[in-house]
Amino acid sequence: MLVMLATTDSIFATAEFWVAVAFFGFIGLLVYYKVPGLIAKALDERADAIRCELDEARRLREEAQQLLADYQRKSREAEDEASAIVEQARREAEALAAETRRGLSETLERRTRLAEEKIARAEAQALSEVRSAAVDSAVAAAQRIIKRKVTPEVDARLVDQSIGEVKRKLN
Repeated sequence: MLVMLATTDSIFATAEFWVAVAFFGFIGLLVYYKVPGLIAKALDERADAIRCELDEARRLREEAQQLLADYQRKSREAEDEASAIVEQARREAEALAAETRRGLSETLERRTRLAEEKIARAEAQALSEVRSAAVDSAVAAAQRIIKRKVTPEVDARLVDQSIGEVKRKLN
């Protein structure tokens, strides 16, 4: 037994034994104060917080994608609207140009017609003046010829003849 005591004594005297006792004692204290539960709870809370952050990040990402899609749609709509406005302006400009050409054409036609009418009136007036001048010249020439060739006897006879014609036409 003595040998055994000596062997047993030597186990308690080694540093490894006391390190093992301290280790198991430390583990026992941790279990007694429920430290593994606290650590598990802290880790669970941290995992929940990370999960919430990931969910929030996922939600924010989806929101950002929706906003991006909305802005892209609005951009396309704005481009379409701008194209429609440009097309409408082009059509209005073409219509205005056509209207202006038609108005200018009508104005030119009206002015040409007025000028032609004015020329026709001027021609008619000139023709009338020429005829009037020709008649006046013919009457003056006839008067000169009659004054030279008609004697007082022929003059009296012509007056009598004219009076007779007037009487006959009046009856």
